[in-house]
Amino acid sequence: MAMVSQTTSSSTVVKTNSSTSSISVHTESSSEISVPEVESPRTKAKTKAKKRWGTVLRWIPTSTDHIIAAEKRLLSLVKTPYTQEKVSIGCGPQGSKVKWFRSVSNEPRFINTVTFESKEDAPILVMVHGYGASQGFFFRNFEFLSKYFKVIAIDQLGWGGSSRPDFTCKSTEETEAWFIESLEEWRKSSNLSSFILLGHSFGGYVAAKYALKYPKHIQHLILVGTAGFSSETEHRSEQFTKFRSTWKGAIINHLWESNLTPSKVIRGLGPWGPDLVRKYTTNRFGTYSAGDVLNEEESKLLTDYVYHTLASKASGELCLKYIFSFGAFARSPLLNSASEWKVPTSFIYGVDDWMNYEGAVEARKKMNVPCDIIRVPKGGHFVFVDNPVGFHSAVLYVCRRFFSPHPSNIIPEGLASV
Repeated sequence: MAMVSQTTSSSTVVKTNSSTSSISVHTESSSEISVPEVESPRTKAKTKAKKRWGTVLRWIPTSTDHIIAAEKRLLSLVKTPYTQEKVSIGCGPQGSKVKWFRSVSNEPRFINTVTFESKEDAPILVMVHGYGASQGFFFRNFEFLSKYFKVIAIDQLGWGGSSRPDFTCKSTEETEAWFIESLEEWRKSSNLSSFILLGHSFGGYVAAKYALKYPKHIQHLILVGTAGFSSETEHRSEQFTKFRSTWKGAIINHLWESNLTPSKVIRGLGPWGPDLVRKYTTNRFGTYSAGDVLNEEESKLLTDYVYHTLASKASGELCLKYIFSFGAFARSPLLNSASEWKVPTSFIYGVDDWMNYEGAVEARKKMNVPCDIIRVPKGGHFVFVDNPVGFHSAVLYVCRRFFSPHPSNIIPEGLASV
């Protein structure tokens, strides 16, 4: 005879008020009859998978929730109020050839977006991060820039707190489309008709490619330490050629073509990953900083944030080998399309940036639009972190026409025009 027991259970609804950090809990009690059931092979498999996933999470202690929480802690350093939202970018048009639209996963696609309070008539500035980074890297800039712009910063698809669909691209063209079209879908969902677009490093490469395809939406293009101007055949040095022919060079090239990314190394280290990230941020933005070093709190919060963004599921990071060959040479150089650019463009480089500004100089020779190149002292590749004051001065200078009908062309003290 089957045993039937009557139990009382409750469902709990939790509501969180982010502005007051209060949590209200509403409980509804109900009675139900529960009957013991035999665990099916499928249920056993699911249980086993959950246990396995739990082990992974212990080895790699992160998740999307961890990223957003770390982002919130880092942005607590910014005094300007902001809103954070997941902007849906849909599933793409029917029959789309863009790979991320055709991912086998049915998970929703969204772009993690933060928007800072500003004056009602302020020009819109959209900020795009570089490779292996996310929008929180601009934490030293949001407060100042929001005094002049409506600042919107995003995590590119597959990075930061944005959704991370399976990366199924197999070519440079498909990979570029992954980022360009997801940015365009984000623009549509955000109801933006035109804006100033700022991209850093790989984000600058994406911003430039986006502006080439959708120029009518871009009022001004700002490229900060942008990668991707030159190809390997044009700028490979004799020293680099010799190194590549050695066994060490061959191994590194093989690892590159195998798509070994920094994030894979972090994940592989498991619980030791956070310590490696801490050493990196401490050295890069501390001991070896080109300008203003991070204070203890900034360093701690940035380290925590960087770890979680790097250690989460691999997605956008896998673009690396399709966009650049070993040595960070572009497979589809921006220099080749410089004559086709249709929007005013400004380049900003730190004086100590390892990314060579001469690529921008060569591009300017072919461009048929207004273009200026600014170099900021005491700044490396992350010039906006190393020397935020100089970086802000450079941004305001290149955007001067948005604030005055008769802007001055006198470059601010401390900056250098090329």
